[in-house]
Amino acid sequence: MQKYRTETDLLGIRQIPANSMWGIHTTRALENFQLSGSSVHPELIKAYGEVKLACFQTNRQLGCFPETSKANAIEKACAEMTAGLLTNYVVVDSLQGGAGTSTNMNVNEVIANRALEHAGREKGDYSFISPLGDVNLHQSTNDTYPTALKIAAIRMIRQLEQSVLALQEAFQAKEKELADVVKIGRTQLQDAVLTTLGREMGAYAEAFNRDRWRFSKCEERLRVVNLGGTAIGSGLGAPRQFIFRVVDNLRENTGIGLARAENLIDSTQNAEVFVEVSGMLKACAVSILKISNDLRLMASGPDAGFAEIILPEKQAGSSIMPGKVNPVIPEAAAQTAMVVMGNDMVIAHAAAGGNLELNQFMPLIAHSLFESIDLLNNATKMLRVHCIQDLKANEEQCRKNVLNSTALVTAIIPAIGYEKACSIVNKAKHEQKPIWNAIIDSGLINELDLNNLISPEAVCRLGSG
Repeated sequence: MQKYRTETDLLGIRQIPANSMWGIHTTRALENFQLSGSSVHPELIKAYGEVKLACFQTNRQLGCFPETSKANAIEKACAEMTAGLLTNYVVVDSLQGGAGTSTNMNVNEVIANRALEHAGREKGDYSFISPLGDVNLHQSTNDTYPTALKIAAIRMIRQLEQSVLALQEAFQAKEKELADVVKIGRTQLQDAVLTTLGREMGAYAEAFNRDRWRFSKCEERLRVVNLGGTAIGSGLGAPRQFIFRVVDNLRENTGIGLARAENLIDSTQNAEVFVEVSGMLKACAVSILKISNDLRLMASGPDAGFAEIILPEKQAGSSIMPGKVNPVIPEAAAQTAMVVMGNDMVIAHAAAGGNLELNQFMPLIAHSLFESIDLLNNATKMLRVHCIQDLKANEEQCRKNVLNSTALVTAIIPAIGYEKACSIVNKAKHEQKPIWNAIIDSGLINELDLNNLISPEAVCRLGSG
């Protein structure tokens, strides 16, 4: 039969399975918050372990844990959470009331019970190691949760930066590969002037280069933490030396250049830094959405569309239309971008919705921020591996479009002038003659000179001088 242990809290008594790694506070949270269906992000849990470890080490340095076996057990349990070994035991929903208290208490209970195991004690023996009296000593949810959130976000954005860099490099490779493919450049979706596929790919690479640069700046915004501020940033209940030392220990443990906020009150109640970071994520989403739509347009058809590029065929496109293959990778990437844009608005509302000394919506900020980072990381990898790396030019179609477009006439304006160019266009329309033939028949320019004016070198030359 199932064995139980008795635990108490402010609201009363509960029976907890004797072997459970969590306790009464987590149990109540599981009952109360069945919202997103997803647990706290693994990176946040590992970062929380780092925060708890730094707090414990600081308290131990201040002489709060003279009993060696107890101290060693707590430190070992904190290190295990930092390493991701206890992630499966943090089971509360990522969306929760209480500004993240349920997450903090779940972490405290898991570390306490795991430490009790290391000390050879029964789980739930909180008279020896307490989730609140020991693991949460000199802390509050209100300083530990935002600090862990920032550490996790920094690490995840570093990974995202590398994914965006790889996508940038994939576009740069296509820039070189397709440098000689002349095609129609369009404005307002109308034929405009000649360009090359390589130039288009280079522009996409540059957009992602800016996104990568923005992500490097995100870390600067996230390095300032309010750890040591406890409930509202006043440091209530924490020794002065704890407040001075704890971030130093955390910085040394994480290898991240963290700094204690100069104004802990401000850092505890205001969350607009996450809005700023989310805005940088949204900028990347904008790049993905715009470029994905461009790829779909250039690959459209393939028989009755632009058909300038050939995307890798990934799956059959229709249950009713034979031969149809859809641009599923750019479509999927575009959808992730839309979610990130929506999350940006959610984060803005959550940050603005804080009241007085605390933002109670930190779990929503964390949930949305982590989802955006994960989506962008996955989307950039998918776009690179399943689309860009094997993208090909339809050179025949590009050439055909060039020879039959008014953009061809624009290319020869430096040689014959605007008025004569217009007369060629009008004559071609009137006689229903291909533009190329109309130009040659005009006698204003010979075929050799015309080919030189629409060569990749001429098309890519800056200016016409």
